[in-house]
Amino acid sequence: MITGSQCRAARALTDLSRERLAISADVGVETILRFERKLDKPNDDEVFALQSALERGGAVFIPDNGGGIGVRLKFSKSEANVSTYLRMKAV
Repeated sequence: MITGSQCRAARALTDLSRERLAISADVGVETILRFERKLDKPNDDEVFALQSALERGGAVFIPDNGGGIGVRLKFSKSEANVSTYLRMKAV
């Protein structure tokens, strides 16, 4: 499962607003805001939906392998932007 910090970083990398992510993941904008600010943790289904939506947008989540957790792009920045646009447009 991803953390709120990973969610925020993945949104930045994929150029997704909270509003667009909320639509794609079928999760409330306020839920995302509170998760990213470490004020609350959504239920497991909501976290899974957020992670899945961000992965569809090109984010790859890196588990803790001794070097810390992280997130990176699956594609180059321009490929991720096109991929995100096409996937979010379909929503």
